[in-house]
This record gives sequence, C-alpha cells and structure tokens, in this order.
Amino acid sequence: MPRVLADAVWPAVPSGALVLVPIGSTEQHGPHLPLDTDTVVARAVARRAATALDRGRCGPPLVAPALEFGASGEHAGFPGTVSIGHEALRAVIVELTRSLSLWAGRVAFVNGHGGNTATLDSALTQLRAEGHDAVWTACAPPGGDAHAGRTETSLLLHLEPERVHLADAVAGDPRPLADLLPELMARGVRAVSPSGVLGDPAGASAEEGRRAMDAMAAATVRRITAWTADGRGRLADPRRGPGAPVTASPGQKGVRR
Repeated sequence: MPRVLADAVWPAVPSGALVLVPIGSTEQHGPHLPLDTDTVVARAVARRAATALDRGRCGPPLVAPALEFGASGEHAGFPGTVSIGHEALRAVIVELTRSLSLWAGRVAFVNGHGGNTATLDSALTQLRAEGHDAVWTACAPPGGDAHAGRTETSLLLHLEPERVHLADAVAGDPRPLADLLPELMARGVRAVSPSGVLGDPAGASAEEGRRAMDAMAAATVRRITAWTADGRGRLADPRRGPGAPVTASPGQKGVRR
C-alpha cells in the first residue's frame, strides 16, 4: 500500500521524502464519465507508482492529496466544468512546491490532464531555477485517444466501474488530436463535439483499462527512478532516450484559460 500523506501524523513524516502530487481537473467527460476522471486516473497512477518504487535515498514515497482543479477553459461550454486557469494553477504549483520543499527532498507532479501541460512547464521551469528538486510526468497510455473515448472509458471501468454510465456513451469527433487542436484552441470542445467526447467509447473494457493503467504506472516508475528531466522539469522515459517528447495524456486539448 502507498504511504498517503493525508493519513499521516506529522512525527511520522520523514524529512527529505519524495512526494508524488497527483494533478487532474474537474471538467466534462461526455455524458457517461464523471467530472473528476482526470483526477481519478492521476491519483491511481501516483499511488501505484509509489507502491512499486523501491526505497531510494529519499525513503518510501508519500502521495499527497490530489489537485482537483486545473486549466480546463476549453471545456467552459459544459455545465459542471470548473477551471481555475493557467495563472492561478501556476501559482498553486509554485507555492505548493515551495511549501513541500521545507521538509520534502523531491517533488514529482503526476499529471492526468493535458490542458495542464503548459502551466506545469512554466511553473517547473521557475521552480528548478530556484533550486527545487521538482519535476513532472504525464499519465499517457500508449495509443490513447483524445478525450472521454475508449481509453478513458476503459480506465474508469477498471478503476471505478460503478461511476461509468455506459448506456449514455456516445461517439464524438474521431479525428486525431493533432487535427483537432487548432479548432479546439480557437473555439473550445463544444464547438467540435456537442457531446464533449473526442473519440469513441465503443469497445471499452475494464481489461483494456487495467493494461493501460499498468503501462502508465510502469512508465512513471521508470521516469522517477531515472530522475532525468529537461529544462521544463519533464521527466524522460529511459526507454525512449533523452530528448523524447512527452506524450499527451488522455484529455489533452488546447491551452486556453
């Protein structure tokens, strides 16, 4: 079982610990998935990675409470979406890391929402320049689709199946994210897909979700173990070599507020 920071009493918190901070969003995920889908995924990846990580120089990792609000302005046309925007999110990441650094040795953000990417890049660039040993990594299963499609539906069927409303699932715009991105950045998700789905949930399964979760947790363990980051604090996967781009996590959209 992972060591959960919120469950600890202060004398039991080791000095110099590695702290994993899940970061997600509260945004629409189509008519069939809960608003906290990205947070659920990020928390699960962080906890599984923490369980798998060996006791390193920082001791057993601690998993912090998740940041449940992110930069989700591209979903503003859907009721239920709550976005704090890039500026506020950046301030939270910076101040949270400064506070953690008073007793933690290393900080790793585990990101489940692609819309947070630009903010994490900016915040971690500043934090590393300040001397903080802080990094971030994305939850990105191989071949994942854009948003609320087969990938995220499978992940939730694996993690919290009671919260998935498969009878309400519908197909959305099936184009690859690279093709959708210019329109998403200019007009938001609702202009592209009235249902909020980008992809098609058809064929999703708990078993597929388990495999995706295993892959994401294993990749996170590899990155954290290697602890090799670029100037923006993005952890590199040693299997992919230095300089490899970070794959967008499920739900990656534009960079609107």
